[in-house]
Amino acid sequence: MAKKQNIVSGGAVHVCTPNHLAEVIYASVVAEALQAVCALNMGMQTRALVSAKWLANMLKRNPVGPSLRILDTSWYLPSMKRDGKKEFAQTHIPGASFFDIDECADRTSKFDHMLPSEESFADYVGDLGIGTDSHVVVYDASDFGAFTCTRVWWMFRLFGHPQVSVLNGGFRNWVKEGHPVEGTYTRPEPARFTATTKHRSSWVKSFEDITKNITDQEFQVVDVRPYARFRGKEPEPREGVKPGHIPGSKCMPFFSFVDNDGMMLSTEELKKFFEKSKVDLNKPICGSCGSGVTACHLVLAAHLCGAPEEASVYDGSWYEWFTKAPPEHVVSEAESKL
Repeated sequence: MAKKQNIVSGGAVHVCTPNHLAEVIYASVVAEALQAVCALNMGMQTRALVSAKWLANMLKRNPVGPSLRILDTSWYLPSMKRDGKKEFAQTHIPGASFFDIDECADRTSKFDHMLPSEESFADYVGDLGIGTDSHVVVYDASDFGAFTCTRVWWMFRLFGHPQVSVLNGGFRNWVKEGHPVEGTYTRPEPARFTATTKHRSSWVKSFEDITKNITDQEFQVVDVRPYARFRGKEPEPREGVKPGHIPGSKCMPFFSFVDNDGMMLSTEELKKFFEKSKVDLNKPICGSCGSGVTACHLVLAAHLCGAPEEASVYDGSWYEWFTKAPPEHVVSEAESKL
């Protein structure tokens, strides 16, 4: 006679035979596997780019809530003389919240908006009403059509949330197409968000990684700052930092990933840009810029092109590199680091 065992479930005690116990365990394993597959499919089905028309139609059917969150990620260099947070308070896409890349960062670092810890990111976005099942749409109000939003898109993906999209053309195109805006803000109810970089640590490169790569050449370093800054011909926007580039790196200016209307180039156009820049999409790529923000344009572009391996980001980028690297590792056509 089969021996019976007690199983506690939901506060109740159930008496099961070994066969029944095996069935229960099997069902539990299958359920967990299906849940993981569904989560994966959800991420795969989330488009990296969404149009203003698509978002406007979504807002007509369902207002912003736990299933859909919109983030204005606007941030500007001091030389641009704009304040993203103040502009958001005046006008933004209905239902949007403001994501501050300087607040959601490692506040102990001397370098700008370095990545926060998993716990800090989870707390920050959870306070914006973003949960594990939320589809997040990010945009900024820059004249480029995309400036900081790709950084936040990348951050969500890095911390294990693939259900995130960039609004193609940004706020600039949203307004141009005549979609509604508002100047009021109602803080959403906090949500539970789980952040983890497990299995994605290779997406972030450190100063040590870049230094080692000068010799090892394990990945291509691509700088997205303007050519003149890359070559050392024009000044950097940060005081005390001179222009130039990392030895062996290539240049693909971030604004060249979008057209004159601020819309992301087509996949075919992006592939041609990579080819023209002599960057192989079939080999590992690491993006760099001034402080790790627009480097994420490169990540998005490679993703749209179907690169077999996710491009990484040098989080400290040129600001950190110039500060730490020896003079021989600061390549410039102008004066030396000394």
